Amino acid sequence: MRNSEIDIDPKRRLAILKALASPVRLAALSYLKDPVANFPAQEDGDLIADGVCADFLRDKLGIAAATTSRHLTLLADCDLLIATRKKGWTFYRRNEQAIARFTTGLANDL
Repeated sequence: MRNSEIDIDPKRRLAILKALASPVRLAALSYLKDPVANFPAQEDGDLIADGVCADFLRDKLGIAAATTSRHLTLLADCDLLIATRKKGWTFYRRNEQAIARFTTGLANDL
C-alpha cells in the first residue's frame, strides 16, 4: 500500500479513535464482523451484501432505537460502516477497506 493510501488526516483519525472508544460501538463492529453467525436471516436484505438491519443490531446491543441510530450513524460518518437504505430500513455492514486503512496507518504511526 502506498503511503498516500494509508495517510489519514489527524482530525479524522481522532474522530475515529473517539468513535472506537465506546464499548457499544466496538460491540457493533465485532458483531458485524460475522453477521451470519450473529444475526438471523432477514427478509429484505442479505446479511453479507446489504448488511444487518438496524433493528437487529438494536436488539443484539440491548439499547434504545434512538441510541442505536446515534452509534451507527457515528460509525458510518467515520466510514467504518456502510449504510444502505432498502424498503424503508437501514442496513449496516463493515467497511473493511476503511478499517484496514485506519489500522495500517495507526500501526505505521505508532
